[in-house]
Amino acid sequence: MKPDATDSQPKPGLRERKQERIRATLIAEAMRLFSAQGYDQTTVDEIADAADISRRTLFRMFETKGDIVLAWTKGMTRSLSDALASCPADMNPADAMMHAFTSLVPRIAKNRQDTYAFVFLIEKTPSLQTVSLQKYGKWEDCLAEGLAKRIADRKNRRNAARLMARSGIAIFRTALDEWIRLKGRPALVPLLEKTYDLQSSLWPRHVEAAPIVTP
Repeated sequence: MKPDATDSQPKPGLRERKQERIRATLIAEAMRLFSAQGYDQTTVDEIADAADISRRTLFRMFETKGDIVLAWTKGMTRSLSDALASCPADMNPADAMMHAFTSLVPRIAKNRQDTYAFVFLIEKTPSLQTVSLQKYGKWEDCLAEGLAKRIADRKNRRNAARLMARSGIAIFRTALDEWIRLKGRPALVPLLEKTYDLQSSLWPRHVEAAPIVTP
């Protein structure tokens, strides 16, 4: 039997696994502090203390506080991409995209209060607007790539996928704006679904799904 390609790849050693745990802890503690007391008000020393590492170790991993937040958003991008890829091949592309968004919500934080705090941090902190725009740019790219595999119209596939991805992000951001206006009181997923239904009523879904061919 031919070995699987992943089997031939070396597994991370003890040092690498330790560094990854430290990195994950640092990101988690930084996000907790940022959401609790504000991004600009949180110092590098506070983050290092919370993660039980030295200031020097922190700067070996991240050059700036913004880089820490960007690393956290990359995890969200991977989750979004994975959620889209896991949808049934015959699911309507627009529905698959929205399923990916609703699947992402529980991954933002462990409870609604923390989720709202993280969302408010990313969306409403002026110092993080560049990070937020980078995040949505990455989301658009990963969604467009995944959706292109699901659209039957080969002639307009790329443009349709890009347009759908941008529309999906607009739906997501509109739902977040409303959620923030309501101070996080309602559940986010139903609000996201309601916003999607509103968009669908204005622009009916008509894109035909294509059979996904796996290599």
